[in-house]
Amino acid sequence: MTIRTTLATLLLCTAALPVLAEEVNIYSHRQPELIQPLVDAFTAETGITVNIAFVDKGMAERLVAEGSRSPADLVLTVDIARLTQIVEAGVIQPVESAVLTENIPATLRDPDNNWFGLTSRARIVYASKERVADGEITTYEDLASDKWKGRICTRSGTNDYNIALLSAVIAHKGEEAAKTWAEGLKANLARKPAGGDRDQVKAIWAGECDIAIGNTYYIGQMLSDPEQKEWADSVRIAFPIFEGAGTHLNVSGVAMTKSAPNKDAALKMMEWLSQDEAQKIYAETNHEYPVKPGVARSALVASWGDFTPDSINLEDVASHRAAALKIIEEINFDG
Repeated sequence: MTIRTTLATLLLCTAALPVLAEEVNIYSHRQPELIQPLVDAFTAETGITVNIAFVDKGMAERLVAEGSRSPADLVLTVDIARLTQIVEAGVIQPVESAVLTENIPATLRDPDNNWFGLTSRARIVYASKERVADGEITTYEDLASDKWKGRICTRSGTNDYNIALLSAVIAHKGEEAAKTWAEGLKANLARKPAGGDRDQVKAIWAGECDIAIGNTYYIGQMLSDPEQKEWADSVRIAFPIFEGAGTHLNVSGVAMTKSAPNKDAALKMMEWLSQDEAQKIYAETNHEYPVKPGVARSALVASWGDFTPDSINLEDVASHRAAALKIIEEINFDG
């Protein structure tokens, strides 16, 4: 057999081999329907198949238990506490990408590139349009003022979103001042903390309280729900700031697992999620804010008005989580 014949035979055999399609496996804390528009757009553009497993609780524990056998390439989750938890569990690997570091501001990603924010949400105040004047509340510090005694609703103090807010208070004011603030907030509650952020809006609509603490995007979700639209229409969004700083932000984010079996495809998806098209889809679908500078907000989100985001790094906020939880327990915030 000649060299030419052998080479031709090898080429024919190689052509006959099946081409393995690229895929990415995601463990998502976010409901699949919320990120499906992203998945569809990514697959249409790249041809990469995306498989999603919804993991509501125990994501870090699951990844630890699976170890190197885990099929997960990426983790999608919300809140700086959950992002920090998976990093501390040792199940995430850092990602070096000029695309990600260029598109995502330093305050909204891990300094060691373990996780990257994809959208942001503000922890703000829902205020009754009937009983609270526009501009009547301007700072988080004001929530502890006697002016609001018996007029505030909130979900549990141990909820991740509220722990993150109190952690930010500690970062700005110190633990002693933060405890005093939390005690003042508790003294102003109209009822014991209960329910989720939507329940606080319903309570305002029902006249149980005048203002409540919540995330911006819940208003967008409620306006899309025929039953809850009336509740959402009864409130306006107020963007309080920390004195001398800005409005508290939290994030949804992505991280690559240490075991990632499809690392190259996973990196492609991470970078794609930080680009203009994905940022627009993600933000509009979830009524959140794009993290990439220059990407426009949805018309609804833009209608809520502009605000100055707090410039403090979220890793700094996360570092005070244990102290914040201790304060909530010491003052029996939920009692």
